[in-house]
Amino acid sequence: GPVANGFLAHDARMGDSVLLLVGDDYEDLELHYPRLRLREAGHYPVVAGLAAGVTYRGKHGYPCTSDRALQDIDPAAFAGIVLPGGWMPDKLRRDARVLEIVRSIDARRRLVASICHGGWIAISAGIVRGRDYTGSLGIKDDLINAGAKFTDAPVVVDGHHVSSRKPEDLPQFVAAMLVQLAGAAKP
Repeated sequence: GPVANGFLAHDARMGDSVLLLVGDDYEDLELHYPRLRLREAGHYPVVAGLAAGVTYRGKHGYPCTSDRALQDIDPAAFAGIVLPGGWMPDKLRRDARVLEIVRSIDARRRLVASICHGGWIAISAGIVRGRDYTGSLGIKDDLINAGAKFTDAPVVVDGHHVSSRKPEDLPQFVAAMLVQLAGAAKP
């Protein structure tokens, strides 16, 4: 079958595939650490950007090639979405297709995981009101103004939403994501 990020594509059974967003100036660790941990835990991470097969550069220069174009994503095929930080979310939050995908995954009560400035995308999608959230202290006011209850903690879980503040929180962030994914897979 086709190869994506060095792994053979599979039939993308529900519960296996997790979408990760990529764009220029993403926070390197906040994309690659969850991607590798998801793969290690038996999930199938799919990286989507504005175009397929494009190599985007992280804030620290680490490259990531998109598997798929956002226009070609069927949100119903995914068990969740990861919204990494960096400067990327400020651009992607302006894209109607990105917001549509995030709203669709949220409406299905699938994992919505944001870290650092990734919360900007959840804010623009209009899905944080009334929820417990964290994120970079740089977007604290944005989260509060969007109606979220902000907590300065390494990870905050509210239903199917998982949020964290910064790269140092990645171990707690990914552990909470994996718990949510395991729970969603149960009947």
